[in-house]
This record gives sequence, structure tokens and C-alpha cells, in this order.
Amino acid sequence: MENKDIIVVQRILAGEKKAFAELVDRHKDKGMTLAIRMLRNREESEEALQDAFVRAFKALPRFEWKSSFSTWFYRIVYNVCATRLSQRGEDLHVALDHVEEETGTDLTAEEPRPDEQLLSDEFQSIVRSEIEALPALYSSICTLFFVQEMSYDQIVDVTGLPLATVKVRLFRGRTMLRLAVRRRLGVGTVKDA
Repeated sequence: MENKDIIVVQRILAGEKKAFAELVDRHKDKGMTLAIRMLRNREESEEALQDAFVRAFKALPRFEWKSSFSTWFYRIVYNVCATRLSQRGEDLHVALDHVEEETGTDLTAEEPRPDEQLLSDEFQSIVRSEIEALPALYSSICTLFFVQEMSYDQIVDVTGLPLATVKVRLFRGRTMLRLAVRRRLGVGTVKDA
């Protein structure tokens, strides 16, 4: 897919401005998913996504291909949403407290990772619903990792956060997600919290 983005961007930069619609079609759904997870308001998310596409179009001549177009674009979406959260008085970049308590970033070996459990449409629906219910601080990172299947490095590129912060937020988000899904399915007890 990235090769298609390269070709489309080259066409746009060569003067075929209408080709931008292809990038919009290709990236609007994932961009909207991220915006909704962060802003939790469909109308505001639509406005943020539209703003992100406008910013991307204007900045396209300065795009340096240091990352994929999708990673670059999702960073724009992330930044637009973070700015809107800040304007609402919500801070997405809360300082980490006691990072040392989070020495590992993986779940214990006997417990499958949530992304490995995505076996059925019903379970996917539950997981997506519970990701939406997470605080924006963790929902955005979980969306990028589980829904958009980005690597740690790609998430670092999108969010501008240090790798350690991404890992800690993903760890905490996974923990909250695992407990929420268990509660919803009636599996296990809350003593794990």
C-alpha cells in the first residue's frame, strides 16, 4: 500500500491536486478511528480529521519520506486531536508517575495478549468498545497498536512520545483493557487489579 501512497503523492506534487482524494479515501477510516478514540465526539472528530487532511495537503511539499505517508498523516491527526483536547482543558501528555514500577511491557506468559484473542467478530466488537472506554491517554495508544497494527517505532513517530512512554502507556492500557474485557465477559475476578 505504501507504494501506492508514493505514486499518489508524486502525482499530487506534479500538479494533479485531485489525486489527493485517493489519499483521503485510503486513510480516512483509520484517521477517523484514531480521532474518535481521542476526542470521543463524532462531530468534533470529523472536524479534526478534515483539519488534518487540510494540514497534510498544505504540508505535502515538505514531506521528506523519513516515515511512511500513513505514519506521517496519523501524526498530524494525533496532533490535531491533542490540540483540541488541550483546548478543552484535557492533557493527553500527562507526566509519567513511577515509571520504575513498570519494568516489563508484556503480559505474563500464561495470559494471551488481547490482540491474539481477536478471534471472533463479537470479541473484536467488545475489545473495540472497551478501547473506546479507556481514558484518552491510553485509548489513543491502544488504537494505534491494536486497531491500526502499528509498531512501537511507528507509534513513537505518530505521537512524538519517547519509546519508554509509549511502552508504559501500552502496558497500562493493555492491563486496563484486559480487566475490562474480563469483566464484560464475566471471566476471572477483579482481584487482578
